[in-house]
Formats: sequence, structure tokens, C-alpha cells
Amino acid sequence: MPKPFTVEDFTRRMARATEAAVSAGLSGLVITPGPDLVYLTGYQPTAITERLTALVLAPDREPTMVAPRLEIPDVQHAPGATALTLTDWTDGTDPYATLSPLLEPDGRYGISDSAWAMHLLGLQETLPRSGYRTLTRALPMLRAVKDADELERLASAGAAADEAFRSILNVTFAGRTENEVAADLARLLTEFGHSQVDFTVVGSGPNGANPHHEAGDRVIHNGDTVVLDFGGLKDGYGSDTTRTVHVGTDIPDEVSEVHGIVRRAQQAAFEAVRPGVACQEIDRVARAVITEAGYGEYFIHRTGHGIGLTTHEPPYMVEGEEQVLVPGMCFSIEPGIYLPGRFGVRLEDIVTVTETAGRRFNNTPHDLVAVA
Repeated sequence: MPKPFTVEDFTRRMARATEAAVSAGLSGLVITPGPDLVYLTGYQPTAITERLTALVLAPDREPTMVAPRLEIPDVQHAPGATALTLTDWTDGTDPYATLSPLLEPDGRYGISDSAWAMHLLGLQETLPRSGYRTLTRALPMLRAVKDADELERLASAGAAADEAFRSILNVTFAGRTENEVAADLARLLTEFGHSQVDFTVVGSGPNGANPHHEAGDRVIHNGDTVVLDFGGLKDGYGSDTTRTVHVGTDIPDEVSEVHGIVRRAQQAAFEAVRPGVACQEIDRVARAVITEAGYGEYFIHRTGHGIGLTTHEPPYMVEGEEQVLVPGMCFSIEPGIYLPGRFGVRLEDIVTVTETAGRRFNNTPHDLVAVA
């Protein structure tokens, strides 16, 4: 088990976040329930409801959490709570009247992407001269660079997902529905230590040509190509991997060809990972391989996304993202080719940036595996 994060860890994170906000020209940050609040304080409400909870970080005050009085005991048990000043409000009172004195009337604040619109609008009505930017836009690197403890958790999650893939190869695919195989994947992720399963994509035959197909009642047949994309959270950090398998040993030449192209694209993108390279370059490298092979129009999504406390977070490996890679960043590399009405192929690994190159957190073979 990784060691728990300490109050000192959360104190350092809040200090860095405050400094980053000032450097971005902001007056401070308003952090609401979600991954940002977990990252900065270790606190996650038992239930995220309409009641306002917000952490305010600003250079001129101690970190302050505003929360409903009935939830203060829960806040006090959070691992970062002793680094916070707590302020409560009660049902029947105006929570924005409690929160607004912590903000400058005409300040500019970064606010969590997960903030409810009703809370943002409530703040704007109370402080009409204030302004807000989503943290994805304002501080896209807030959680992007992982420390050693976070990297350990991500490596462990990746290894557990790998074990789930190795085990799923032993189940029967032909004659069963996608939902049944997806349930096997979910069970295996849990068996190998995941506390939360976020997705278990099983895209068989023509369903594999839809990158966002999850699983359905389609019966898998001998001769189908099947995209398996699955992941979740282990020790609070995410896994996400994709492999493509073929049902039966008679693999068509076209399927082998397409799989080989995707494999080369994924490898080329991985080899491009190093500090100082722009995120968009990883997308460009993968896309160039697929385009040169004549399948560019069938690569219809970005090459990757960040991962950490959630399985999808910034920055993204996509054209137009000029953020450069730095050691400790973690993201997916997942090129694919999707032939409408026929089949799809995707290969995905989570990688991190080292001082000189990239390191994979998924290490199962990239071969096109035949399953029963």
C-alpha cells in the first residue's frame, strides 16, 4: 500500500496552487468538491449536493474552507484539515454571504471545472464585479505534474489493469454479449485492487468503430475484432488501457494490417515523449503514421489525455495544445483506426515523462491476440 498523503503534502500543494494563481494574474482560487478539492485538501464530501462547499486560496489569507455546518465534522477528518481555517453556514442562511467576504469584490478567480452553475451564478450575483475562469483554462498544470507518491499509485493502477487484461484473455468471448464480457472486466479490475471501475468498453465488430461505444447486448461472434478499453481508480489514482483482440484464430489480413499501423503509430508517439516536446507533437507523430498509411480520415479523436485523480484530465495530446511535456506528467497514448460499420482498432498505454524520455505504466503485449 502506498503511504498516505500528509497534512504537509496538502499544505505544499495549496501553497503551490496559490503561487500559480498569482503568476497567472488571478486574485486567488475557488475550489469546489471534485478532484481539485481532493488534491488540495484530501476532502471529498460523502455526497455532493446543492449545499455550497468551497475552498478559498488567496495570497493574503490562510486557506479557508466554507462548508455546511452539518458537514464540518466530515471536513475535520480530512487529512489536510488542520491546514485549513473552517467557516460554516447553516440551512436557511445565504451561503454566498458567508463566502463572499473571503473574496475581493472586483477580483479575478480561478474556479473548479466541477463547480455547479448555481454556485457560480450565486457568487456573481453577490459580487457582480468579480470574474471567474475555469481551472482547465487558468491553471491547466495544477494537477498535471505528479510527485513520487502519485507516480507510485499510477504505476500500481496500471499494473492492476494489466493483470485484468491478462485474465480476460482466458474467458470465452464468442456467443456471449458485450455486457457479459464487460462485467468480467469490471470484476477483474476489482479483484486486482481497484476501488472504483469507471468504464469497461467492449466494442465488438461494427461497434468497435465507435470510439465511445461502451458495451451492449450485441452477441460477440467468431471472427469479430473487439476493442477492450477499461479503467478506474486504485488507491485514488487512475488506470486506463486499451487492447484490441480477435475472436478466433483466422485473423483477416486487413485486420492484421490495420492493427499493425495502429501499433506503429502508438510506438512512434511513445518514442517522441521527452521533456520540452509540445503535447500536440505527440498527436502529430501518431497521426502522421496513420495518415501516411492511408487511414488518416479514420483516426477521429485526440491521441491522449492526462490522468491522475480522474481518468481524464488536462493536458490533452491534441493539435493546438502547446503546453510542453515536463517530468512527472502522465497521460495516455491511444491512437486508433475506426472503419464505420466494420471494425475498429485502438491501442492505449498510460505513460509518464521522465528526465529524458517516456515510461509506460501499461506493459502488456501490443500484439493482436486471438481469443476464444
